[in-house]
Amino acid sequence: MPSLFRRKAAADVVEADRPEDDLPTPEESGSDRPRGYTPSKKELGVVTPKRPAAGRRPAGDAKPLTKQEAREQRRARRAAISEEFRREGGPRDRAPERGLARDVVDSRRTVGTWFFGGALLVLIGSGPTMPPVVQLGSNLLWVTLALAVVVDSVLISRRIRKLVRQRFPKSTERMGGLYFYAIMRAMTFRRMRTPVPRVQLGDKI
Repeated sequence: MPSLFRRKAAADVVEADRPEDDLPTPEESGSDRPRGYTPSKKELGVVTPKRPAAGRRPAGDAKPLTKQEAREQRRARRAAISEEFRREGGPRDRAPERGLARDVVDSRRTVGTWFFGGALLVLIGSGPTMPPVVQLGSNLLWVTLALAVVVDSVLISRRIRKLVRQRFPKSTERMGGLYFYAIMRAMTFRRMRTPVPRVQLGDKI
C-alpha cells in the first residue's frame, strides 16, 4: 500500500512539471470535432488588439516618392489651380451679375487700359530736368487721362446698372461694389484680366 501512494505522488509531480506545450490541445481532446479542425482564437483565449486605422500604409506595393517627384507633383498641382483660377476666378467672380459686368467691360475698349502707361509718361515728363514745355504737356496729358477715365467709368457703370435691372430684377448684389469691380477690370490690360474674357471686342451684350 505505501508503495502505491508513493507511485501516485510521483505521477502527480511529473504531471505538474510537464510544460504547457505538452498538454493536450482542444484539437486532440475534442473527439466530436472533425479531423483537421483548427480552433478559433476565441476558443484558445487569444485576444488580438485592433490596429488603428490612422497611419496604415495603403495596400499595394506603392513605392514612396522621391523629393524630386514630390516637388514636381506640388508644382503641377499649383499650376493646375492657378490655371483654373485664371479661367473661372474665385468665389466672388462666379455671381451672374459679376459675369455680366465682366462682359460689359470686355466687349469694349476702355480708357483705363492706357491709364498706367500714360501715368508713367507723365511721371517722366514732369521731372525737374525736363523743359517747361514738356512739363506742361505732361500735366495736360494727366488731366486728360483722368477725365477720360472718369467719363468711361460712368458710362460703364450706367450700362451695367441698366443690364442688371433688366436681367436680374431680384438681384441682391450691391451696385457700388459691382461698379468698382467693373472699373478695376477696365483699368487692367485685357491679357492680364482674371477670369479671362469670354467675349470678343465689339460683341453685343
